[in-house]
Amino acid sequence: MPRQFDGSRVRAVRRGKDLHQKELAEMVGVSAPTVARWESGQDFPKGEKLPAIAAALGQSLDVLFPHDGPPDLQLLRCDAGLSVAQAAAIIGASRVPVSNAESGRRRLNDAYVQPLAEAYGVTEEELLAAQDLSFGLRPRASRDEHASAPRTVGEKINYLLQHGYVGQEAPSDDEIARIVNEHAGVAAVTADDIAALRAGATTEASDVVRAGLAEALQVDAALFQDDAELDPKAREFLEALLFLGSIRRGQILGLAARGNGGGLSAEMMAKINELVGELKHKLPEVQDGE
Repeated sequence: MPRQFDGSRVRAVRRGKDLHQKELAEMVGVSAPTVARWESGQDFPKGEKLPAIAAALGQSLDVLFPHDGPPDLQLLRCDAGLSVAQAAAIIGASRVPVSNAESGRRRLNDAYVQPLAEAYGVTEEELLAAQDLSFGLRPRASRDEHASAPRTVGEKINYLLQHGYVGQEAPSDDEIARIVNEHAGVAAVTADDIAALRAGATTEASDVVRAGLAEALQVDAALFQDDAELDPKAREFLEALLFLGSIRRGQILGLAARGNGGGLSAEMMAKINELVGELKHKLPEVQDGE
């Protein structure tokens, strides 16, 4: 899955660094109007540009441009800052082998695995695991992945926006700020403040803002408390959102790996539907804080 790009977050971090659009553009190797289009949401950078943008802004790639789950081949390439043409040049081939592998049409020749792994900064095992994911074979989540949970206010906002609005449009930073301010009865935050929280440029938020965020994102206020670990009900709620979102996006068991037209069996779909029903039944209880 590609990384998330939010132009308003980039703008907030850039301003926090006292950088002009022209300066950021020069550091990334594009024009100032291009940066302006990125920040306004009129256009999006290519995935291989994201590492350079994060580096120019002094931000972690994972914080500024988060992504869900393990990487596939395209994400590995983009995180290495390489275009398809550049990756192809590394293995001395046309773009076809790289494009075919990334799109799940044909696996990489064995001779290409080692040079690409080295270029991407990963092991050969990690590259092959990413290739499996590109072909719809999703690896089993580790215990550590299940145990992890968003902790900062910004991470929780991002998590809820990413997993809580599958099939519908998530609220923008402007909308979140408006609801927070209406709930507080004062001008407590701006859209740029919300973007800075989501980007990790700011980590502090008042109790008034936290309560407003809970109202804006329709969750219990306890979800935004400062606990190092989320309580069991909050964790269950977040994991339920992730699971439901995965089903909607077709990620459960790869939903029949690409090229396999058979799909899931009726028995498996029945089991998934049963579990979805149980999770949906639980969600209101968690949201109401009961």
